[in-house]
Amino acid sequence: MYPDQLVQPMKAELTSAGFSELLNADAVKNAVKSNGTTLVVVNSVCGCAAGACRPGVKLSLSNAKKPTQLTTVFAGYDIESVAEARKHFSPYPPSSPSIALFKNGELVHFIERHNIEGRTAAQISEHLKVVYNEFC
Repeated sequence: MYPDQLVQPMKAELTSAGFSELLNADAVKNAVKSNGTTLVVVNSVCGCAAGACRPGVKLSLSNAKKPTQLTTVFAGYDIESVAEARKHFSPYPPSSPSIALFKNGELVHFIERHNIEGRTAAQISEHLKVVYNEFC
């Protein structure tokens, strides 16, 4: 598990933008099964999370349509909640960072790490805006 002093600033990048932390399995279950749209960002300490994922996700929130709920779990830190979230990402394998969109309890879109690596924050944002316009 990563140390608090390393993880907290990275968590704050999303929570300060309105994301709720899902800190246990029940919180994850309730979030993904709720009505409306729920974005779940699996945050991470890696460079692609810092350079593309977190900034891209935040930038995507400027879209007119956006998810009803914004949530996050942190890989390598929020062990229980990440394990539970990954159960709902089937058929996708574990991936961090990653971004999942649920609509009325169903996974409707998933962005794996390999779709984040090598992309810019602007590209991630534009991808998410297209997804929001379709599902939100």
